[in-house]
Order: sequence, then structure tokens, then C-alpha cells
Amino acid sequence: MAALHELRYSECQALLRAGILGRLAVVAPDGPHVVPVNYSVTNDAVIIATTPDGLLARHGPGTRVAFEADHVDHGYEHGWSVMVRGTLAVLDDATEIARIRATWAPRPWASGSRSLLLKLPLTELSGRRLGSGWDPMSELPVPRA
Repeated sequence: MAALHELRYSECQALLRAGILGRLAVVAPDGPHVVPVNYSVTNDAVIIATTPDGLLARHGPGTRVAFEADHVDHGYEHGWSVMVRGTLAVLDDATEIARIRATWAPRPWASGSRSLLLKLPLTELSGRRLGSGWDPMSELPVPRA
């Protein structure tokens, strides 16, 4: 059995900053939804681009949500998971939006207009790593700076 290790805040933040795909959990009137999203991390917050009339825009802002990013290597039976919990907000500051778009905007894979930016502060950040003797940063599927 592989050992389970709690990740330090700095390790969680580094893994999030290096990733590009995660899942946002939000509760709508018909129950919970887990939505895969592309994201970026700037100024100590996860940034997600979504459609202005979609599920996340209608039911996410002002509510408590959970965001999770992870990586699993089934062959070696090790991996990591990082979770952010907090209140989701619409990013509406024009200066901050311009800075994010100029430096590291989320790059959605799905078609359609994803013009609404949502922000989830990294205030409740936790993570785990399963297994010893390996570097999670070295096994990211797509390295990001």
C-alpha cells in the first residue's frame, strides 16, 4: 500500500499553477453538478472562463463551491489531488481582467463564447499525494510556467 501525504499550501499552489484542467462542483436547484473546466491561477485565485448564460454563471457566483485538480498514474499507483473551497465570484474589475487576459487567461477547449470570468480565492486550499519517492511536478501531462 502506498503512503498518503498531506501537501503543504505551497505544494498545492505550485501544482494548481502548473495545471490546466480541473473540475468545479456547484449546486443548482436540480442538485450537484461537477463540471470539467480549463483554468488559470493568478493573484491567489483560480480563474475560470465560462459562458455568461451557462450553469456555472447562473448557479456559481455568490455560492460555496469546490474546485479539484489532480493527476493519477495507474501503473505506478501514485498521484495527487488538490482542492480549493470557497465562495465563487464574478470577476468584473476591468483592470484585473485585462491583466489576466494579457498574462495567463484560462484557455477553454470547448467551443462557444466563454467571456465571463469567475474567481475562486485560494483561501481554503488542501491537497494529498499518494506514494513516496516521486515528484508530482515532473509528471504533469502539460507543463505550464
